[in-house]
Amino acid sequence: MYEAIKGMLMDHDLAPGARLSIDGIARELQVSPTPVREAMTKLESDGLVAKRPHAGYIVAPLMDQVSLDNLYEMRLLLEPAAAELAAKHSTTAQQTELTTLIKDMSAHPAGDKYQAYRDFATQDALLHRLIAEASRNPLISDALTRLHAHTHSYRLYFKVGIAEETMREHEDIVNAILQGKADEARAAMRRHLESSRDRLVKVYGQE
Repeated sequence: MYEAIKGMLMDHDLAPGARLSIDGIARELQVSPTPVREAMTKLESDGLVAKRPHAGYIVAPLMDQVSLDNLYEMRLLLEPAAAELAAKHSTTAQQTELTTLIKDMSAHPAGDKYQAYRDFATQDALLHRLIAEASRNPLISDALTRLHAHTHSYRLYFKVGIAEETMREHEDIVNAILQGKADEARAAMRRHLESSRDRLVKVYGQE
């Protein structure tokens, strides 16, 4: 149920700012209202819907340009440092997990709809989480988890798609971590985040 409604939100079948009827969604999906309510609670924690006093749930607005800039400023502070630390401190098991994940991601090319790129999106978020965990700094990992950065980003990708260069950027980061090249890992992560931000800026008609 959660994934079904999430797909509707990510593909904008439910428009940002629209009021959500639990009963209406339940009828459309041919289920009882209870699982819809449970899904709404989880979607609220993801930042995809918002609860308004006396008005129920609405579809959360898309991130605006200022909020996007703020998000990436925070990511640029945290994630290059996490990649650098991961190159220094990652264990053999973590390196194996990163290697396996990169191979799996190449087998799930992104499509135009959320259902088509859901696996890629999930693995993208997992890659960044694994790197943060490999940094051995739990504060960095916790902070990135609270940002819901990938959820917000993939809501915007419905317009700009997921560029093929994303995979090459990921490979550069992981290769630097595997080789223990801390400075290169930091630089590769910074390049990836800056490129990701530039791709999303297109949503707002900027180059």
